[in-house]
Amino acid sequence: MESDQSQAIAELWKMIFGFIKPISLKCALDLGILDEISNHGQPMTLSQLHSALSLPHSKKSHLYRLMRILSHFGLIHEQTCPSEGSEIMYDLTPTSLLLTNKEGPLNLLPFILFQLDVLKDIMLKAYLCMGDWFKQEDKDKQTPFEMAHNCSFWAMTGQNSKLNEMFNNAMISSCSIFTDVIIKSGGNIFMGIESLVDVGGGPGTLAKSIAMHYPHVKCTVLDLPHVVQGFQNDDIVKFVSGDMFNFIPPADAVLLKWILHCWDDEDCIKILKLCKEAISSTETGGKVIIMEAVVGYTSANVSEEPLLLFDMVMLTSTTGVERDEQDWKSLFNRAGFSSYNIVHTVGFMSIIEVYP
Repeated sequence: MESDQSQAIAELWKMIFGFIKPISLKCALDLGILDEISNHGQPMTLSQLHSALSLPHSKKSHLYRLMRILSHFGLIHEQTCPSEGSEIMYDLTPTSLLLTNKEGPLNLLPFILFQLDVLKDIMLKAYLCMGDWFKQEDKDKQTPFEMAHNCSFWAMTGQNSKLNEMFNNAMISSCSIFTDVIIKSGGNIFMGIESLVDVGGGPGTLAKSIAMHYPHVKCTVLDLPHVVQGFQNDDIVKFVSGDMFNFIPPADAVLLKWILHCWDDEDCIKILKLCKEAISSTETGGKVIIMEAVVGYTSANVSEEPLLLFDMVMLTSTTGVERDEQDWKSLFNRAGFSSYNIVHTVGFMSIIEVYP
């Protein structure tokens, strides 16, 4: 009983001090710790790292404590080197490599920096409003974000050019995840498809990757006027200015990546019905390709916790939700689709093919 109580206390401590994880990550990025280790090309001792960071001598012992918690979180790998007098040495892990390999296919640094910056300046206030929001009728404020800031997240990005730029860079960064999924899918989802519309495709990062890997697919990007202005049509991607709630250009396939989880069921049904009209206008009929998480579909070695945490982000900042298969099935049926197929890819990302 005593050990059970001790474990319960420890779990409570983990919960209330869980905010230390992103704070420690932000500190590591602010100091340039990961870049210094990456640039060094091999593991670094504490003394080498302290010197490279040009920190005051009085901070060396504190740097050790920061490195210890970063190691515990899996961002840094600790090892002992006998040739250095058994001094601890620090190296990068697969997790931290995603934040340092800026020219690699998976560079998530802009996405992580956006999340950390909005946590400090914007999102923390919204998260702390969650309890009060639950007590209010939805008609008052649709999200905790609106309760905290008196406007929606989307309205704020539209009004704040710096926030909008950071958000767009974060979305471009996250496209590397979808590109990786598309390439590893082997191209089966594009068999028989000659045209595709990427809804909310921004600067066309993913659409261009699809066009390069599958040249038979003519790609179009649909996004809001302020997003696509300045982007030029070329032989690879065509840009169309518009609102996905009003019109989606006809194509063999409509691609929705990380779109529907931002909206409630009624808005999703509106979008899906327009997608159905778009693909039904083609000669052969087509499909909607949805790239989203499906709660309950994760790789065996990947925790579902990040997905559940992401669901709380959706609850706080949007009217959306991370859905399980029954939720998705209900949306598709209500939007008038006949069938669907879920292909789990990597981590907690799935490709859902929906047919009219």
